[in-house]
Amino acid sequence: MPAPGAALGTEGLDGLGNTALATLRTYADLTKPRLLPLVLFTGLPIFGMAAGGWASPVFAGFTLLGICLAAAAANTLNAYLERDQDARMERTRLRPLPAGRIAPHSALCFGLVLCVVSTGLLWAVAGRAAAGIGAASILFYVFVYTLWLKPRSIWNAVIGGVAGAAAPLIADVAVHGHVGKAGLALFAIVFFWQPPHVWAIALYRKADYAAAGVPMLPNVIGDQPTRWRILWYTLVLVPVTVAPVAFGLLGSIYLAVALVMNAWFIWTAVRVLLERNDRAARRMFRVSLIYLFSLFLAMNLELIVAG
Repeated sequence: MPAPGAALGTEGLDGLGNTALATLRTYADLTKPRLLPLVLFTGLPIFGMAAGGWASPVFAGFTLLGICLAAAAANTLNAYLERDQDARMERTRLRPLPAGRIAPHSALCFGLVLCVVSTGLLWAVAGRAAAGIGAASILFYVFVYTLWLKPRSIWNAVIGGVAGAAAPLIADVAVHGHVGKAGLALFAIVFFWQPPHVWAIALYRKADYAAAGVPMLPNVIGDQPTRWRILWYTLVLVPVTVAPVAFGLLGSIYLAVALVMNAWFIWTAVRVLLERNDRAARRMFRVSLIYLFSLFLAMNLELIVAG
């Protein structure tokens, strides 16, 4: 006689394990996990700008986890609210909700749980003010950006950048008790970086956004005016990215990287303007990611070297 549960066999247990793993992957996909490392990376340098050197690794780690969970909550609620739009776009139609891999009410509950957990963790570790900014960033992304701006305004990528750039503000309040030069300087870098990054996608995904009814800049004012605005923002980023050096927060290592990366970013924007094709826009998108990653990597390296 087989032992209780033996009827499942190895294949049955493997099947249960695979099902559980697939479910976890589906919930993780709701949070847009490819974006989360960038959120962590933009908040990390603040902990090296604390008085007396780097903040405690435990404190920094739990604060960054709270920031990451807040971003995950915002992304999940955004996915819930935009599930019908996502189903009409080639780029997003295979996401968990439009693909039918998860029920909408399950996604909503998951997003709300992440809101509570992230706010509670930030409050416990970093204080009420940090938790408040974290919660405000979620509310801004969900209600101001997703529900109000994105379906109505071509400036959704600009104003919506407030939520995407919140990590340095939360980290600054956690470390210093208030938003100061460090938080504002890093916030400004991410904020002004986001429009050319998003508009590059909008150029080569124009048909997708049109199908979803999202008024992105190329669909409303045209491709070439959009390309000019991409170039203008890359030029504005030069003084913005040099500001941390002017404030005495960073030094020569970061400055050298910032100047090189700005030159490359501007040249890439000029090529978008001159070449006028999807290939140039895709290149701009890829370079924008390398650009931001390189800036914050240089910040962290300099702060580590400085001790």
